[in-house]
Amino acid sequence: MNEDQISRTILDCVFKIHTKLGPGLLESVYRACLAYELRKAGLKVEEEKALPLIYEEIKLECGYRIDLLVNSKVIIELKTVEAFTEVHQAQTLTYMKLAGCHIGLLNFNTKSLKDGIKRFIL
Repeated sequence: MNEDQISRTILDCVFKIHTKLGPGLLESVYRACLAYELRKAGLKVEEEKALPLIYEEIKLECGYRIDLLVNSKVIIELKTVEAFTEVHQAQTLTYMKLAGCHIGLLNFNTKSLKDGIKRFIL
C-alpha cells in the first residue's frame, strides 16, 4: 500500500470510530480503538512508538512518542482538544521529520470530525 492508500484507510477507520463513539472520550480510548480498526484492515500499527532524538553527540533513546505509526509510513497524532494550535501542528511535523515519514495526520475531538482532521505532507 502506498501512503495515500494508507491515509484513506486510516480516515475510513477514524470516521467509523467517531460515528460509533462520538466526541468526548480520552485520547487513549481513541488510540486503542483506532489501532484495533487499522489492524483489522490489515495494516501494521505501532502504538506509542518511541522516537529517539539525536543532537550532535547526544542521543535520547526515547525523546518522543508517536501516538500511532502505520506501516512505518504514516504518523497519526491524536489530540482530545477543542482546536488545533500551532504547537500541535509543529509537534506533528517534527515527528514526521525525525521519523522520516512524509505523511502525518493530526486529528482531534470535535462534534463534526471533518473539521477535526489535518493532513501534513513533507
